[in-house]
Amino acid sequence: MYKFLWRSILLLTIASGVNAQPDLSYYLPEGVTYNPNIPTPQSVIGHQVGEWHVTHDRLLNYMHALDKASNRISLEISGYTHEARPLLLLTITSEKNHRDLESLRTQHNLLTDFKKSVDLDLKNMPTVFYIGFSIHGNEASGVNAGLLVAYHLAAAQGEEIEQYLNNTIILFDPCYNPDGMQRFSGWVNARKSKITSVDPLDTEHNEVWPGGRFNHYWFDLNRDWLVAQHPESRARVSNFQKWKPNVLTDHHEMGTNTSFFFQPGVPSRMHPLTPEKNLELTKRMGEFHAKALDDLCALYFTQEGYDDFYYGKGSSFPDAQGAIGILFEQASSRGHAQESTNGILRFPFTIRNQFVTALSSLRAINAMRIDLLEYQRQFYREAATESAKDPVKAFIFSSKDKVRAHELCQVLNRQDIDVYSIKSNQTVQNKSYSQASSFIVPMNQRQYKLIKSMFEKRIQFKDSIFYDISSWTLPLAYGVAYDALKNLPALGEKITSEQLPPGERIGGKSDYAYVFESVGYYSPRSIYRLLSHGLRVKVATQPFYRADGKKFDPGSILIPLSDQDKHAEQIEFLINEIVTKDGIDVYAFQTGLDYKGSSLGSSNFLTLKKPEVAMLMGDGFSATDAGEVWHQFDTRFHIPLTLLPVDVFNRSPISRYNTIIIPPTSGTFQISEGAKEKLKTWVQNGGVVIGLEGALNWLNTVGLGKFGMKKDEVKKDSSVARPYGLINAYSGAQETSGAIFQANVDLTHPLLFGYYNNTMPIFKSNNLFMEKTENPYGNPIVFSPDPLLSGYISKINYSKLKNSSVAGVSFYGQGRVIGFTDNLCFRGFWYGTNKILMNAVFYGWLINSASGR
Repeated sequence: MYKFLWRSILLLTIASGVNAQPDLSYYLPEGVTYNPNIPTPQSVIGHQVGEWHVTHDRLLNYMHALDKASNRISLEISGYTHEARPLLLLTITSEKNHRDLESLRTQHNLLTDFKKSVDLDLKNMPTVFYIGFSIHGNEASGVNAGLLVAYHLAAAQGEEIEQYLNNTIILFDPCYNPDGMQRFSGWVNARKSKITSVDPLDTEHNEVWPGGRFNHYWFDLNRDWLVAQHPESRARVSNFQKWKPNVLTDHHEMGTNTSFFFQPGVPSRMHPLTPEKNLELTKRMGEFHAKALDDLCALYFTQEGYDDFYYGKGSSFPDAQGAIGILFEQASSRGHAQESTNGILRFPFTIRNQFVTALSSLRAINAMRIDLLEYQRQFYREAATESAKDPVKAFIFSSKDKVRAHELCQVLNRQDIDVYSIKSNQTVQNKSYSQASSFIVPMNQRQYKLIKSMFEKRIQFKDSIFYDISSWTLPLAYGVAYDALKNLPALGEKITSEQLPPGERIGGKSDYAYVFESVGYYSPRSIYRLLSHGLRVKVATQPFYRADGKKFDPGSILIPLSDQDKHAEQIEFLINEIVTKDGIDVYAFQTGLDYKGSSLGSSNFLTLKKPEVAMLMGDGFSATDAGEVWHQFDTRFHIPLTLLPVDVFNRSPISRYNTIIIPPTSGTFQISEGAKEKLKTWVQNGGVVIGLEGALNWLNTVGLGKFGMKKDEVKKDSSVARPYGLINAYSGAQETSGAIFQANVDLTHPLLFGYYNNTMPIFKSNNLFMEKTENPYGNPIVFSPDPLLSGYISKINYSKLKNSSVAGVSFYGQGRVIGFTDNLCFRGFWYGTNKILMNAVFYGWLINSASGR
């Protein structure tokens, strides 16, 4: 009755233009009493839930207050974001369970051990429920609903909540993405009027670039569950693997003109490794969500739009690990209230939907407790059976670049996957795997299905539409050699160290010169460190040899010791840093004489310039692609990168830079005509422009690039009839959402310095297909005639992809314009192509003009 009256009052206040703010009674279930000793959200954060967007500091204060007041809650800090905000995890359960928490966790984990799980009694075993909110920081109804969920779990009284807490251990993550959430809450709160504007054009509803969706480096954290490249992801993945939950829920928002979505997604787009039983249980849980939303007369939909294919998303990640992942998507007010096709969408309404589905999840988990526990037990028993039948008994991988192999080991370890060294050299498919640099992943371990998803190549699919990428084969992403083994060889030591193995100093100390190969992933970091300290550094453009006969390929780095401005002790310190911090072997040369290749004084060694790099940013550019470049420069190679807003670029001199990166764009960014001429003059005078993906079309348009693209050849045949209802399905099937292709590479080209295989896996997530140039020296990276390694691409696009070029170089005056059709830094985990971009930065200026387009 009270809620009916409140809605009536709300309608009247809307009509009069006055804002009405609901109190707790609008959200909380009727008939439940609450412990008065537990603080309400308002008593700590200073406003009603939904009146303002809660800021991260106030969210933290409230969680700490609940921890202090309630014996149902224990709080821990599981990590820190890039901006040093704490990542909280609240364990919420009955007081009785808290007293025996570690024992319960240990017993629960036995469900994943097919040998020990047989004798477990499930009748009195609690389920483990991981619930988290707003991994996209501007999808704020989730994190604000989290205030209410935490309050309800801490303060609700009665038999029902006591039963739920006895039967459930809740891992409560109040905010998956604190940095993005704080960015967004600051934006909307600072632009809120006393009379709330519902106009979609109002500034409150239109964030500035890059918006609050992403983390500090503009990454989408909901694509990072599997590879965990960021501290936020590593914290939650660690919690997940520690507890092995039965259910994980993930609260999101979607477009303002939609309603509410809960899983399952499109059934035909579920990953084949996910058991059908998962879908059945997800549907059963969906009935609880439907009931909760029906009671509110709220609209919703399911089994449309979203899918469960890529295991790197929060709602799919559990599906490969014996758990149920549930995605919730609420139409977003993107502020405090906004017009929509369904009427005015108010922030409190969106919060309430998230709140009631959090409670319906808890209700479903308790009703289905035995089934969920039994499903987890059966999942791992079946995985063990499948592993025993699988002809592949292990995967072996190796790399001359110890960093890429090391980082792949770290990804596997974070996901509770055992990796070992090998006891002896192995030969597989005529490839040699040395004991010193090879690793092996046995398949007979509990994460069998997750391992399979990480290492498999898949080119057959039930559906041709993907919400996200269609392939993520990790050995290909890391650019390591790998093979499937039909027999498991003797295992060496288990890999557990997070420390990068150091390099070696070979030949001791020198008074003449030092040399290192640029094979090592961190070689750009080493080069920049030397240049930033004022050392003269040279790169070899032709092979040369050491006195002991060792060959050094083009791209090897020479540090001559004569006429340097640093003392010998300072140089020795920097050489040691290359060895210890970057894991690179450094060779001492006692002579410059070389009769087999180039002597060290040859003009085949070119002196390098210190890069001074800027990257354009702002409206019209892809924030995630730009963020990937920024992240690579900043966190891995420790190279300063100026993030240059377009409006600042338009009005400022650019002579201080020698390299400018233009990230992917649709061409809508606003560079003035004067700035275009300024850029052309800068290139004419020797500047290097690096264009990525869609930026190539813009470079062509302004006359700086000569990157000819293959045109769409769509033949409209009126005799071929298609049902109107399949328009979206057909157009969706033409999207290349993310697949892996093989390219042939020219190892003598400066863009490929430091690489050593004639072929390379390239990740492609667009429909840009560059024509090869007729210049025989100008196609350093070209897709092979039959390039598909893993993933989906339509027949039309595949024909255009074959033999197309990935990279091209145009010349403009004394400068170079380098273009790449594909993402070389994809989501931070595509290590295999990262150094191509850095090669363009360090060596772009020395590319011979005779190789141009």
